[in-house]
Amino acid sequence: MSDIKKVFTANAAPVAGPYSQAIIAGPNVFVSGQIPADTQGNLIEGTIADKTKKCCENIAAILKEAGTDIARVVKVNVFLDDMANFAEMNGEFEKWFAHKPARSCVAVKQLPKGVPVEIEAIAYVGMTPKL
Repeated sequence: MSDIKKVFTANAAPVAGPYSQAIIAGPNVFVSGQIPADTQGNLIEGTIADKTKKCCENIAAILKEAGTDIARVVKVNVFLDDMANFAEMNGEFEKWFAHKPARSCVAVKQLPKGVPVEIEAIAYVGMTPKL
């Protein structure tokens, strides 16, 4: 499994369970779902836009640690606890993903720690980065 690497950065929210912030496998980085939490794991306050921004900041920090950036994201999954937040989430989302990667957005009954939004991503690196 030497061709599969775990990614960790102190510049993003710590994981909330037994998993990695991201995994590099071949030419791809698989970023675990990011919730609106700071680098200490504290949930942030604010609007859905504020919370979406924090999720995206965490994704960007993890991708930087993995040797790539958010412009290389090819697939995003967004989880909302209420589709009434869809438009506001999109307003912030498009600032981070102007290149319009493939995306799914689903409403779920509940998310970890009671947050209203969680975002995961897959980025294409093109070659296995050296960590």
